[in-house]
Amino acid sequence: MPQTCFQSVSVMADSSLRRSPRPIHEARVYVGRQPILDGAGALAAYELLFRDSPDNRARVHDDLQATAHVVARTVGELGVSAVLGLHPGYVNMNRELLFDDIVHLMHPERFVLELLESIVFDDALFKRCAQLRRQGFRFALDDITRIDDTLLGALPSADIVKVDVLAAERGQLPEIASLAKKHGKLLVAEKVETHEDFIAARELGFDLFQGYFFARPQVLSARRASPARGTLLRLLAVLGSEPGMRELETELKRNPDIVLQLMRLANSSAHARGRRVASLRDAVAAAGTRQLMRWTQLLLYADGSGLPWRSDPLLQLVGARARFMELAANVLRPLDEAFADAAFMTGVFSLVHVVLDMQPAEIVDKLHLAADIRSAILSGEGALGALLGIAQAAERGDAAAIDACRLAQPALGALTPALLAKLQVEAAAWFAEQPLD
Repeated sequence: MPQTCFQSVSVMADSSLRRSPRPIHEARVYVGRQPILDGAGALAAYELLFRDSPDNRARVHDDLQATAHVVARTVGELGVSAVLGLHPGYVNMNRELLFDDIVHLMHPERFVLELLESIVFDDALFKRCAQLRRQGFRFALDDITRIDDTLLGALPSADIVKVDVLAAERGQLPEIASLAKKHGKLLVAEKVETHEDFIAARELGFDLFQGYFFARPQVLSARRASPARGTLLRLLAVLGSEPGMRELETELKRNPDIVLQLMRLANSSAHARGRRVASLRDAVAAAGTRQLMRWTQLLLYADGSGLPWRSDPLLQLVGARARFMELAANVLRPLDEAFADAAFMTGVFSLVHVVLDMQPAEIVDKLHLAADIRSAILSGEGALGALLGIAQAAERGDAAAIDACRLAQPALGALTPALLAKLQVEAAAWFAEQPLD
């Protein structure tokens, strides 16, 4: 194929698309934690709190999203040991979250599931709590202020009772404490704001204490992490081996940040509209392994510049190129889905050496790409090489090179200039619709 048609990867590696250094001000993630102390003032646990900035303020508009962020940041970004040390962490849970697979990102020995006061208890919820308790999870009833039917019904499913000593009537506290102790529950006094509150609660038999009298929440932060490229390459290898659902779920559960992005992907898919995606199994079914493979390929490009994904020119180029090549492949071979998939992969991996800062041949070998994709990327050979060449020419707006591609490869004759322009628009629109942010 003429060199004017195919632009070699060695040229691309030296192009203006090479990633510039990260900006000085990197995006950061935050999580709050407030100590929970025992009667002697020793640290016993932390309650983990949603924070979206260094300001020590709770701006929670969606309980599910807030807890999902707390879990992902604790497990996947800051690290459980860094946030909790050797102590358990109390995490707020609403009803939806209890039935969500995000629960299984938390180790039962490290986390206590704190049931929000807004939860409606029914047989389905009690059954779910029993199931999770059998797996080792402990439950805390949150913001208890009085004895009522809800508390009496929920007590058998709980291990810990957290009493809001600021909101509860003082005369009710002895009765609440007595009831909890009678049922063998650990008793936590929360919103303890004065020394007098602490002494009174301790005399009533409370075991643990939390509130501004001891400490205000502390905000921890770390640089926002994207999925490690090694992790993504391993996930691509699993996806490429036609895995069973159990194997795929196991790999995904090792990576909470990938799980959160997968759930967004699944909930945006056409299959998921009209029903809630509540588990990894649902998410994989809704997105499809084919779409999951493509999305993972694009994620490889997401962590090089510190830019928002939609503002990253390299990610825009590779996403649009891959989709363009897939659409063109469908035109040339309408019934050959494998060829369309290979065209998409060729487009994605044609620039991956720029991201990983490796020699093209080295990274292509490391990815164990099929021979036709490898030869297309490295030397522009074969049908996939022809498609890559015409994609590069179209990106440059090089009409002469497009004509050279079509003359050199008669099979490309169906890709007229008008059709190529149409496919470019469709490819750009497809990228804009992807749930990347």
